[in-house]
Amino acid sequence: MSVLIVIPARYASTRYPGKPLAELRGATGQARSLIRRSWDAACAVEGVDRVVVATDDIRIKEAAEGFGAEVVMTSEDCANGTERCAEAFDALGGGYDIVVNLQGDAPLTPAWFVEDLVKGLREDSMAEVATPVLQCDGRALNGFLEDRRAGRVGGTTAVFTTDRHALYFSKEVIPFTSDTYADDDGTPVFHHVGVYAYRPSALGAYPRWSAGPLEKLEGLEQLRFMEHGRQVLCVEVEARGRQFWELNNPEDVPRIEAMMAEMGVA
Repeated sequence: MSVLIVIPARYASTRYPGKPLAELRGATGQARSLIRRSWDAACAVEGVDRVVVATDDIRIKEAAEGFGAEVVMTSEDCANGTERCAEAFDALGGGYDIVVNLQGDAPLTPAWFVEDLVKGLREDSMAEVATPVLQCDGRALNGFLEDRRAGRVGGTTAVFTTDRHALYFSKEVIPFTSDTYADDDGTPVFHHVGVYAYRPSALGAYPRWSAGPLEKLEGLEQLRFMEHGRQVLCVEVEARGRQFWELNNPEDVPRIEAMMAEMGVA
C-alpha cells in the first residue's frame, strides 16, 4: 500500500502567527525552523513513497523549498490540516492508498509513531482514520494539568473502547483522576499525538461535511469524522525514552528546546 505524507502548514495561526517559521535550537545549538524540523521528522519515516509540504503562504513555500522540500500550494479557505491534506491530495492527482497528516507543529514526532500508525490502519479494516495515542507518565500528566490551571492548552487527550476505537478527544484532561502521580508513574490518561492516517475515501469526504458542534467547541478536527459516524482507530505507541510535545504557544519553544537538549536532538 503506497503512503503519502503531507505536512500542512499555515502562517496565520491564531495562537502563534508565523509558527512554521519559528526557530528551534537543538542540542548542538543549531537553529532550524519548525517546518524544517517537521520535514526532517517525515523523511525519517520508513516505507513512505512521497513527502510534501502543503501551505497557502509564499513565505512558508520559499522557506521549505530552500531546504529542498516539495511544496503543494493550497487555498486560504482550508479550515484545518485535514482539509489542507485533502486539497493537496487532489492537487497531486491521488494515487496513494494511505495519506498521513504529519502536522507541522510536532517536530519531536518519532518515526515509529507514524510507522505504527500506518500498520494499524492497514490491519483494521473497520477503521477509516487512525491516530496515535501515548500513555502519559506522571511527568506528562502533571504538565497537562499545570497548563490547564494556567489557562493554556497543553495537549489533547483521548478515550477509546477496548478495541481502540475512539470515544472522544478533548483539550481537557480526560478521564478525570483524583490520584497523584510521580514523574515515572503510569497514568490512565492518554495523550493524543497530532498525526493522522486516512483512507482516501474518508479524506475525500471530510471537506464536504460541515463542522459539528463538538469540533467547534473543542477546536479538534478529528471530531468531525466521529460526528459523521466514521471509525477513528487509536493506535497506542511507545515513547521508548523520547519526550513529545506539540508547539501550540510561544511559551512552548523553550520547553521543546529543553527536551531536544535532553534527548540530544541536533
